[in-house]
Amino acid sequence: MKKNILLLLIAITFSSMKAQEIKTMTYFQNDTIKLDLDLYLPEKKSNEKIPLVIFAFGGGFSGGERTSEKDFGMFMAKNGYAVASISYSLYMKGKDFGCKGTLTEKIKAIQIGVSDMWQATSFLIENANKYNLDASKLFISGISAGAEIGFHASFWDYKLMNLYKSNLPENFKYAGFIGGSGAIQDINLITKERAMPMLLAHGNNDQTVPYAAGSHRSCPTNASGWLILFGSYAVYNHMIDLHKDIEMITFCGGGHEFSGYLFHDGKQYVLDFVNDVLKGKKFESHLIVPSKKKGADFGKYLFCE
Repeated sequence: MKKNILLLLIAITFSSMKAQEIKTMTYFQNDTIKLDLDLYLPEKKSNEKIPLVIFAFGGGFSGGERTSEKDFGMFMAKNGYAVASISYSLYMKGKDFGCKGTLTEKIKAIQIGVSDMWQATSFLIENANKYNLDASKLFISGISAGAEIGFHASFWDYKLMNLYKSNLPENFKYAGFIGGSGAIQDINLITKERAMPMLLAHGNNDQTVPYAAGSHRSCPTNASGWLILFGSYAVYNHMIDLHKDIEMITFCGGGHEFSGYLFHDGKQYVLDFVNDVLKGKKFESHLIVPSKKKGADFGKYLFCE
């Protein structure tokens, strides 16, 4: 009996593994760097093209790794979507990305990461047919620094800001953006023409990346690394003013520890969002939730903003 149960478990595990495939490949290489991505693919059921979510990990442009959200990639693949988790240049490794750092270096770190994201996007579009991907349904996502990459890759002019040769199609636009505790340098880059559906999550007491408009790492104005950013809640209000689709989850009283929520406990929110965008659903919602800190209760934090 025990042997039969063991064999059944092995069969189920093997079947699950076969249902999702992970391919590791190099998307960009020059004389100094080599950047890889992990492509999570669902079981191929037909010739129907597969929508893709491109993901960038967090780590302050100095740490982190693309394999950190493997469960997210497997979850989305199990539900019929492809995920490309990318490596990108950690320009701030060994440098100060905080208040004592250099403003130009901080901006350069973002620009390099964004350029890497554009290269990964270009590579995936060029190889879309090979992996049965739908190049017209590419979502971009990320955590913290990865979300900052996602914001700027979505709204910067890639012809002007790309540090490498741009191979993206003319007037390319992502299908949607999913960001955990991210921010953008200039909120006016988000125009009616460039706006896309967004799903954001952020703690309203985040001292690392501002929840609304504020300084990165809560730096004082006289700090060498002082950088103003527009966080998720500022973007949410801006998108509402533009009458564009956005969903946002606020962790009331929560800090930067909730940056990975959407890709951990909140994976179902991401799946529902991608499904809704592809179905053309319209939405404008702001969900207020407690931070789950010790002693927190929903009523206390309900009107946290």
